[in-house]
Parts: sequence; structure tokens; C-alpha cells
Amino acid sequence: MSNVLLNVNGIEVIYNHVILVLKGVSLQVPEGSVVALLGGNGAGKTTTLRAVSNLLAGERGDVTKGSIDLRGERIERLSPAEMVERGVIQVMEGRHCFAHLTIEENLMTGAYPRRDGKAAVAETLEKVYTYFPRLKTRRTSQAAYTSGGEQQMCAIGRALMANPKMVLLDEPSMGLAPQIVEEVFEIVKDLNTREKVTFLLAEQNTHIALKYADYGYILENGRIVMDGEAKALRENEDVKEFYLGMGGGDRKSFKDVKSYKRRKRWLA
Repeated sequence: MSNVLLNVNGIEVIYNHVILVLKGVSLQVPEGSVVALLGGNGAGKTTTLRAVSNLLAGERGDVTKGSIDLRGERIERLSPAEMVERGVIQVMEGRHCFAHLTIEENLMTGAYPRRDGKAAVAETLEKVYTYFPRLKTRRTSQAAYTSGGEQQMCAIGRALMANPKMVLLDEPSMGLAPQIVEEVFEIVKDLNTREKVTFLLAEQNTHIALKYADYGYILENGRIVMDGEAKALRENEDVKEFYLGMGGGDRKSFKDVKSYKRRKRWLA
């Protein structure tokens, strides 16, 4: 891949010094792309994002093997604040708005690390409102009294207020109605196309993620079992069966079927 912004190379992540969660995960995120990290609950998607944003320490997790490079710089030992300075912002799963603050106050907290003056921040705020017109109409409402979709938009908008180069988006579709999910992903693609924001998103909803992503990685039990261009993954029969719900089989996992097919080839 050309213009690689993020390079994750064979990382292993252990929680509480004993629980091995990621087992040699490697992936690349080219600048200006949307890359999807796919897989079921517990596959290791959130852990991968936290390894990149250096939020593992708060969960008693640690990258014990491998390396993570951002534009060629090793970043495993940087603080989350230093990652923000380098333009990497994570939008956590579950939306995490400040319930007692208004939508606009929530958005403004995202601009806290900026040093380019009030006028530039005000300009970004207007841009966020252009992408999220719902937020503009609810700007004076307390976040606690807004819908799940509005809170998700607020969480993404707050990340944009920091002027990020790359946004790590964790389960953006979780708990949202299908039409709101579509709306959120449309905005993500729009931001990617117009503002050149790079996205690495973790998503269980494989169908929607592959519709909007350029490239996808499928995780199972802490390992990447498949990757490829989003279009190729959408058309792959195994992906259709296991992740898009289009197959009639009841096999346990994608890994099982791969080994089953290998055995079948050897026995043939």
C-alpha cells in the first residue's frame, strides 16, 4: 500500500500480565483511506484500536510484542495526549458524551488541545455543523436529552474539533437504528473524501462497514484471518456466509472452514 500512515506489525497484547488478546496482528492504513476492522464480539477489534491510541494502560493492557508506526515513528510508548498532538483521535464505543453539557459544549471540549486560536476553532465548529446539521439544531440541548444517533454524531464531531489526521472509530453503529447508521457512515465517507480524514473503524456490522470502507481486515480470536479490498471481501463466498449472513451453514467460525477446506484439499 502506498503512503502508509499507520503500520501495525505483528503486535501481541496482554491484559493483566496473563490474558493474551491479540496474537500477532498486522495491518496497514494508507493516508486518506477508510479501513475497517471486522469481526464478532471479543475478536480483538477494540483492543487493536486502543493499542494504536495508547489507551491500553487504563485497561491494564500492554503491547508485549511487535511494533506500531505512525509515519515511520514508533508510537507504542507515547501517551494518549502525545497521540492527540500527532493527530490521532479515538471515538470510544458507546458514545461517551458529557451528559450534563450541551451539544456545543461537548464539541468544544474536543478543541481543548488546539493552539491555533479562537477564529480557527470557530471555523471548525461551523464545519462540524455543516456535516452534522442535526447537531446545529440541538446545539443548546443537554447531551443527556439527545438521541443515541445525535450522541454518536456529537462524539465524532468532538473528535473533528481537534483537527485530526486519523480517527479511530469504535463500533459506530452500535445501538443505532439502521437509517441513522447509514447517515453516520455517509458522513464518515464524506469527511474522508472532502476533508481527507483517514479512518480506522472497528465494526461488527460487516455489511455497512464494507459498503463504505476501502479495505477490510477480519479478526477472529485475536488474529487476522483475512484481509482485502472491501469490494473483494463483499463478494467473497466465505465472508458472505460468516459475516454477511448469506449462507445456510452452521459452522463455528471462519477459521474452522478454512482448515476444513485445507483438509479437504489434502485428502482429495
